[in-house]
Amino acid sequence: MSSDRSGGPADVVPGDDPAPEEPAAGRGRSRRRQKGAPEKKGSLLRELPVLLLVAFVLALLVKTFLAQAFFIPSGSMEQTLHGCTGCTGDRVLVNKIPYWFGDPEPGDIVVFQGPDTWTPEVEVSEPSNWFTGGLLWLGRAVGVAPPSEDDYVKRVIATGGQTVECCDAEGRVTVDGQPLDEPYIYENTPLESRAFAPVTVPEGRLWVMGDHRSASADSRSHVGDRHSGTIAVDDVIGKAALIVWPVSRFGTLDDPDIQGTEAAAVSGTVGQYLPLGAGLVGALPVAAWNRRRRLRPPPG
Repeated sequence: MSSDRSGGPADVVPGDDPAPEEPAAGRGRSRRRQKGAPEKKGSLLRELPVLLLVAFVLALLVKTFLAQAFFIPSGSMEQTLHGCTGCTGDRVLVNKIPYWFGDPEPGDIVVFQGPDTWTPEVEVSEPSNWFTGGLLWLGRAVGVAPPSEDDYVKRVIATGGQTVECCDAEGRVTVDGQPLDEPYIYENTPLESRAFAPVTVPEGRLWVMGDHRSASADSRSHVGDRHSGTIAVDDVIGKAALIVWPVSRFGTLDDPDIQGTEAAAVSGTVGQYLPLGAGLVGALPVAAWNRRRRLRPPPG
């Protein structure tokens, strides 16, 4: 018997169920997936706290172990570092890595926590609650807030075992009887007022002075304390390596061989370039992960 197929139902092969027609909205999503359009993984509001936490932890690690921005609070290092009244104070990047490999050398500009016998050069109002305290900590981390009253910036003049005194016949500071070459000195004090008796620096300590000799309360001002005016190597926060603000003064800070020993050595050189190398090495895994993510085929 034949059947009239015109206008009748289509023949159905046994066992072959017809696929249900996909809704129009589903077809639209399928087309977008086929075109490779990414799907949103989560709300920015949900991700933001995580991103802020990660940024905070990274900032804490960098500040603790690698580098820290520092606001110059006074004019004691003029004109190498600006901190004078009425001028724009310099912001410097303090590199902590050089002193992983050795101690500060004569000529280095260092930021350190002063002994309890030192009088603060600036007065800083401490925060009254945890919120303002957190803002102050963050401001100090990026170099836009005044440092702690206990933080100082000076230049290393003599190290452990050396004897420093002032002055020779030409008014120069001497170390172990040899005059220093100090081209950075600004507004030195009169000869009769800058003299001090010989001081032998104990091991593990440093004798430090400001470049603005007439306006720096440095080791000379504290020679009568129990440390003979010296500071501990362990209290050094890092080496001032770079002026980062204002832009007009951007540049590296030198560490001249003031004792003429050519000892500005490997530790300083290696330490200056390690942050760049560490940053490049740390960026490689992130770059590789990001590339894999972009090349990953879309789901479905």
